[in-house]
Amino acid sequence: MSRLVVDFITCDAHGICAELLPEWITLDDWGYPKLHTGAIPPELLPHARRAVAACPTLALHLRDH
Repeated sequence: MSRLVVDFITCDAHGICAELLPEWITLDDWGYPKLHTGAIPPELLPHARRAVAACPTLALHLRDH
């Protein structure tokens, strides 16, 4: 089971993650990601990996639990 985690110190609020994974990530009023809690469903895992890879500041991570 994998979960998404954001390093808010590194995040610059580009919003690419929310564009690539809108089912799991929304943006707050300042453009920072708000993640659903819990494990990523298997059908969204490829999209989550793509969002992690596309993060320009490397602030988004997948963690196995």
